[in-house]
Amino acid sequence: MAGSSMFLPWAAVVVLSVLLAGSSHAGPEADPYKILGVTRSASQAEIKKVYKRLAKEWHPDKNKNPDAEDMFIKITKSYEILSNEEKRANYDRYGQTDDTQPYGGGHYRHDNFYFDESFFNFPFNSKNNRDFADSKYTLHFNQYVNDVVPDSYKRPYLIKITSDWCFSCIHIEPVWKEVVQEMETLGVGIGVVDVGYERRLANHLGAHRTPSILGVINGKVTFFHYAVAKEHLRQFVEDLLPQRLVERVTDRNDLQFLNSWHELNKPHVLLFDQVPAVPLLYKLTAFAYKDYLQFGYVDQGLSETANLLKQFNINTYAPTMLVFKENIDKPADIIQAKGMKKQIIDEFMSNNKFLLVPRLVNQKLFDELCPVKQFHRRRKYCVLLITGDEETFSFGNQAFLSFASTNTKEVVRFAYVYQRLQQPLCDILITFTYKKSAVVILERRNAAGKVLFKPVTAWNGSEEDKQCLLDELERLQKDPSILNHDAMLPELNNEFASMFVIRWIYASYDYLSEVIDDILHNNWREMMPLLSLIFSALFILFGTVVIQAFSDSSEDKQTKPKAKDGTKAENGSPGTSSTSRQVWIYKNFVEVTELTDITYTSNLVKLRPGHMNVVLVLTDASKNILLSKFAKEVYSFTGSLTLHFSFLNIDKHSEWMTTLLEYAQDAMQIDTDEDDGGNHKVDYTGYVLALNGHKKYLCLFKPVYTGEDLDSKSSEDEGGTSGGRSRSSSRDDHPTRKSNRSRSISTLQIHHKLDRLGLWMERLMEGTLPRYYIPAWPGLDKITPNK
Repeated sequence: MAGSSMFLPWAAVVVLSVLLAGSSHAGPEADPYKILGVTRSASQAEIKKVYKRLAKEWHPDKNKNPDAEDMFIKITKSYEILSNEEKRANYDRYGQTDDTQPYGGGHYRHDNFYFDESFFNFPFNSKNNRDFADSKYTLHFNQYVNDVVPDSYKRPYLIKITSDWCFSCIHIEPVWKEVVQEMETLGVGIGVVDVGYERRLANHLGAHRTPSILGVINGKVTFFHYAVAKEHLRQFVEDLLPQRLVERVTDRNDLQFLNSWHELNKPHVLLFDQVPAVPLLYKLTAFAYKDYLQFGYVDQGLSETANLLKQFNINTYAPTMLVFKENIDKPADIIQAKGMKKQIIDEFMSNNKFLLVPRLVNQKLFDELCPVKQFHRRRKYCVLLITGDEETFSFGNQAFLSFASTNTKEVVRFAYVYQRLQQPLCDILITFTYKKSAVVILERRNAAGKVLFKPVTAWNGSEEDKQCLLDELERLQKDPSILNHDAMLPELNNEFASMFVIRWIYASYDYLSEVIDDILHNNWREMMPLLSLIFSALFILFGTVVIQAFSDSSEDKQTKPKAKDGTKAENGSPGTSSTSRQVWIYKNFVEVTELTDITYTSNLVKLRPGHMNVVLVLTDASKNILLSKFAKEVYSFTGSLTLHFSFLNIDKHSEWMTTLLEYAQDAMQIDTDEDDGGNHKVDYTGYVLALNGHKKYLCLFKPVYTGEDLDSKSSEDEGGTSGGRSRSSSRDDHPTRKSNRSRSISTLQIHHKLDRLGLWMERLMEGTLPRYYIPAWPGLDKITPNK
């Protein structure tokens, strides 16, 4: 027993020695960091710089050292690993890369220890140990943005969100494999996102837990909320598709369905099958080719489809697919087989994407029908009929269709345009009036719009016209230089642009359905941004109402004492702040601020461009009466966001008013109402100034009395239509009239001084008032002393 007890520790030591010895031999043959001589924190720029230096040094053509070739290979492989962020991260984490023969073989690295992966043979915790099927579909952020999202407009994607150490992911793995195998054969895109390696992509998709399954279609992400079962996932993929892809066709609506080829400018496809539900493969095909074909489904088991089965001689034992183009009585192509495969259907659809003679309705269709010339042997000629949609053109249009149906040349495509809808294009290709049709042969030379073309004939569908066109096509095959005209074509108008509104309505409906679905399935974490936005808006709205209610009540309390003291004016009330800044409120809408040394800079000097401050000049005695009158006159202009209203107390700032008028460049045109002796002090009470602080100009309004002297209306400075020069000459010719008007204004009652302010404001808004420019705004920091 003693011997056996001593044997166990020695055996353990031997086993550990063997493991450590084996690990030393199994370790990586070379460390890319050591080979390049950089640290693990080296940047990509540093690695690239070192690599270029070492590559030149150890290139076999320049270095004659026998080991130069091996060293050069090691340097190249090391740079391949460290220049790729993913491979570098794998090496830093495991001591290996994604290559089949990585550094260190099948071993994991942890600092200086290497462990054989069979020692930790778990079904997770290893990127390389995952199921090969999952690694095949692994998605990265750039791959998702550049490949998956654009491709989702042609087919839906089913994506699984997983991570290492995810025990629940193991439970859904058998179902996921089975669904992937089925969906991939139908054309559904498959993707797997590992949260541990692609956290950015997981956050971009809104996946915050594992496992999760989501679908992507038309760039929109939809989460799967049900139990992971094959039937549920199949139904989930089917629900991702738009609901109006396939129309059910019976004996009652078959003619309506097939006759819509002219309006939609698309061939129509009919699938005959015995199952009542539209097969998922057919729906996926309809989604992939929705821009080119219109799809319908006929249930052979219904009695309402018996006439269709008899008309087209349908074999009820196998699914049958028919394509109809311009002729709705006879299918242009047919395919019939049990268990149709996706590859066969795709080939069938690709060969029948266009009508025999499609109408050019947008630039995309033009690019596909008449591609740009790439090589001499790949030339494509486009025979274009320029016509109209009236009944008078129907015979010529039908004759052109019958001519195109006999064409067997692959290098020639036939199409037509309505001149009324594509006028810019037609104006370049033809020169005669709209009453005629014409045929033009063209060849596109570059994507910018350059074409070579030749007008063939004015087309009316006669046999002579057909023979002329046939001769030109034969000449074209022998001599392409007959296209002797060149031009730059404009981009075609999108004739289906009006359908944007309908698409927007459908998109809004799908979005609301998704929101309701998220709410019903308690996907609260994904709904939190939307709910947060809604509650924030409600909180702001409620807070605004409460604050407004309290502010209104406080204003009412402040205005009541003013009314008792006799300071409340008609329909208005002033308030006074602690900084002596007085504000006059009229009907809770007109706010008139006193212009003082405190408010002078913000309300005038630094006023925003395009804004004006309308300033009323008053005295202490006339303040309440003039403010009330002023508020009534400007009330209708308060809706403008560029107008501000202020008042200036001339008892305090008369020097500023005098200096301002002296600064004006047109000061000689401003009537200061001084008498001939010049000794009379100017009364500025009732003057109104419109000041533009940014452009440094003003417009002037003077008091006008309309009740006693009709001639006094002309004393308004802006009223003369002949400008300041004519007014100046008028004053020289009629000094007696000016003196009488001055004395009349001096005796005006105060409440009549602003009678015509409303008309003046209208002309101010029209921009027809004279403007007096000044070099700079005078300061308002001094108060005029009382004398």
